[in-house]
Amino acid sequence: MIHFLRLIRPVNLLIIAVTMYSVGGYLDLVYAESNEGLLLIQTFNFFLLVISTVFIAAAGNIINDYFDVRADRVNRPDRLVITKHIKRRWAIVFHWILNFVAFGMAIHLGLVLETFWYVFIHLLSINLLWFYSMQLKRTLVIGNVVIALLTGLVPVLVGIYYQDFFKTVTLDSAYPFHLKGYQFFPVYLGITLGVFAFVLNLTREIIKDMQDVKGDLIIKARTIPIVYGVKKSRSIAVGFVLINMALSIPIVWFWQTGYIEGMALAPLFLSALFAIFTLVILLNPITDRNLKTANLGIKLTIIFGMLLPLFWVVQLLN
Repeated sequence: MIHFLRLIRPVNLLIIAVTMYSVGGYLDLVYAESNEGLLLIQTFNFFLLVISTVFIAAAGNIINDYFDVRADRVNRPDRLVITKHIKRRWAIVFHWILNFVAFGMAIHLGLVLETFWYVFIHLLSINLLWFYSMQLKRTLVIGNVVIALLTGLVPVLVGIYYQDFFKTVTLDSAYPFHLKGYQFFPVYLGITLGVFAFVLNLTREIIKDMQDVKGDLIIKARTIPIVYGVKKSRSIAVGFVLINMALSIPIVWFWQTGYIEGMALAPLFLSALFAIFTLVILLNPITDRNLKTANLGIKLTIIFGMLLPLFWVVQLLN
């Protein structure tokens, strides 16, 4: 059991679930009056949306390790699970069981909510994660973009879910941000957070590729560090961190104009702090230890950034 948990990376799955419930909790409070106080995050269908997303991510982690056994023997021999603790055929069985259950949930959501979006996004995610693990991750840039894009879809899924319920509601000045007439606010919020997640995860993928050069050479992968060199890859990673910090400026503007209270920006400040920490580490000599630290820094940047809606919930409750 412990080896299976290591294989699916439960901490990453928990981050996905917390992110979805944070975004959902904020949207529940924004639309509380129009929905007569019903919290959609307490509904069974929202639970299915979160669980199905987590299952697909877990299956993606399994298939990624399945195709990466040769590289992981070099890059992470101490963390190797498949072939060492779990047989390859059982890894494939677990992968397809998780995907099958998740896709079944997507079909249920599509039928109940009368939309094709969940079936489309879940099926797209399952296939992209398979092709990413089998081929795309060894392809220059495309693999990094694909995995970052799939991560960015997590808050977008929540936005689509709430949009289905509130597509006829018009917000007035009584709601946060004075979003008068903002009928598509849930989707806009999901896309905004998705852009943050996309840029930061793209940065993390580049840093991970810098760590994995030795193993990636064995499987003949054409990653950015292998094609352009580690130093140029570091410059690209630094650039993406700076871009993401620039994307935070609109949220700071909301704070300055009084739409968001100071405490509600706490995770954003922590996220920015870890982003600066990551920049400092990246500008130091390129070593395995520094790359590992930079990877941790960018991961904490992502975590606190995705928790931003949770603190907005606290603000609204107070």
